[in-house]
Amino acid sequence: MMTLLPSRHFSGWARLPTALRAIISGLLMALIPANVWPLLLLNLGVPLAAVVEVAFLALYVWWASGGGPPRRTQAARATAFRRGIPTPTQWSWGLIAALFFAISIHASIVLLFRIVPYPMATFRQGYDFSFIPSLPLKWIAVVVSATSAGICEETGFRGYMQRPLELRHGAPVAVLISSLFFTAVHLTKGWAMAGMVPIVFGAGVLLGLLAWSSGSLIFGMIGHIVMDIGLFAYWWTGVAGNFTARPISETGLDQPFLIACAVLATSLLIVLLSILKLRRKTPSTARS
Repeated sequence: MMTLLPSRHFSGWARLPTALRAIISGLLMALIPANVWPLLLLNLGVPLAAVVEVAFLALYVWWASGGGPPRRTQAARATAFRRGIPTPTQWSWGLIAALFFAISIHASIVLLFRIVPYPMATFRQGYDFSFIPSLPLKWIAVVVSATSAGICEETGFRGYMQRPLELRHGAPVAVLISSLFFTAVHLTKGWAMAGMVPIVFGAGVLLGLLAWSSGSLIFGMIGHIVMDIGLFAYWWTGVAGNFTARPISETGLDQPFLIACAVLATSLLIVLLSILKLRRKTPSTARS
């Protein structure tokens, strides 16, 4: 079981149940680093903040994957991070899964807001980029925001939280717990309306299965980043435009709604098939 705190200094930490240690470690590794970027953005401005954040994320990944002190936790950190080099076959199926994961989430949101009206003001609460002076800088902020969230949240939830739980309790329990906490920490957001809860939970489950089946966090990070670029650029800030489609209660079952249904069904099927392929192509030692 990985541990973030040296037991010789925190003797009580080692006495905690494995599940509790995994949950605490995962939350710390996800939430604290992810909140560095907003502070940098507000205090340094986009260009300098982006450079500092990229350097910070590089150091974060290096340490989280087993680099640096303390030496006694390096192996545990590498295990929690699922450090390893995917094979070419894993890269192929992993990238397919990552791309269609992002598509499936956005298709789900489109369908949600064809069923209920899109509450733009509420959905964008806390994502005001109006202080950023130009469109190119806003896009930089979008990409860095998505990258920070994707790397930090996958490391915390699908790495440091889920991986130890997999080793102790098996994949189903681990994926369920990491997905529940992933959902819970997002309930504080303005966009966390009732209809979004199953979408967020479903995203957590798919990302958890992707990490487990591939034995790597890389593909989940890629999928998460691609998903979040769309979320930040379109749904949360309007940098890429605004969603203006009316609910089907006003338009009826029109062609765009049926297309969105087909896109969701197809992309979700591709994600699940890719996860199944990854599970078969990944050595059992990487998942156990």
